[in-house]
Amino acid sequence: MRLGINDHLGHQNPEEWISLIQKYRLRAAVAPMTKDEPEEVRREYLRLARENDIVIGEVGIWRNVVDRDEKRRKANIEYAKEQLAFAEEIGACCCVNTGGSAGEIWDGYYPENYSAEIYTCIVDTVREIIDAVKPKRTYFTLEPMYWMHPDSPEDYLKMLQDIDRDRFAVHMDYANMITSFEKYHHCGAFLDRCFGLLGPYIKSVHAKDVILKPIPPVCINETLPGTGHIDFRQVFALVNKLDQDLPVFVEHLPDRKAYESAIAYLQKVWDGK
Repeated sequence: MRLGINDHLGHQNPEEWISLIQKYRLRAAVAPMTKDEPEEVRREYLRLARENDIVIGEVGIWRNVVDRDEKRRKANIEYAKEQLAFAEEIGACCCVNTGGSAGEIWDGYYPENYSAEIYTCIVDTVREIIDAVKPKRTYFTLEPMYWMHPDSPEDYLKMLQDIDRDRFAVHMDYANMITSFEKYHHCGAFLDRCFGLLGPYIKSVHAKDVILKPIPPVCINETLPGTGHIDFRQVFALVNKLDQDLPVFVEHLPDRKAYESAIAYLQKVWDGK
């Protein structure tokens, strides 16, 4: 397992980036540069990553490729293709997006998110993106979400089968799929199910914690790793069983102090302390 942070932490250049990576004793990173930076800058980031044994785990897209506005949809699809090509260029483990929403909010809940039309559109669009780029070094993945496809390990497995592309794989965000009291209460069994069903396809993992709030009927929130319900010893064992170089990222924390706390906690768990 390679621990990383899904945040740039404000670095301005390759030297600042590698300094932060070394400070936190990280072994993975999300892409520290964009496709639009000068070629010599991109090369310098990659040189530092290679020389310091840092895996570039993810390139993000975060655009709605099933947008109901056809002009926006086409623009978002083209951007997704560019980002996948960029992930291929730098040898990232995967390129990540969400399945997409049927409304104005790109990651919002709409009843139509679960229509046959939207599901078919996701399948066809993922195929279009992969077929256009034809990646050989990286994979296209979808982050599981709470109110759009894919929203469960079973749903993700069905999408793998329906999309039917060997360069479509899994971005594992188990926390986004803990959407009921049953999954929360039986969290260990749910984690086993996630990794058991999707393990061979997983290219990146988000190390997030969740906590049940005393707000009826059910309110489950993300929280700082180590302050919630997730057994990270179990998570790390499941990850390491798959691939000892699989990147695992901390994310969605408010500031550098919180990231430092999370990384310190997770490194202690990993060290068995």
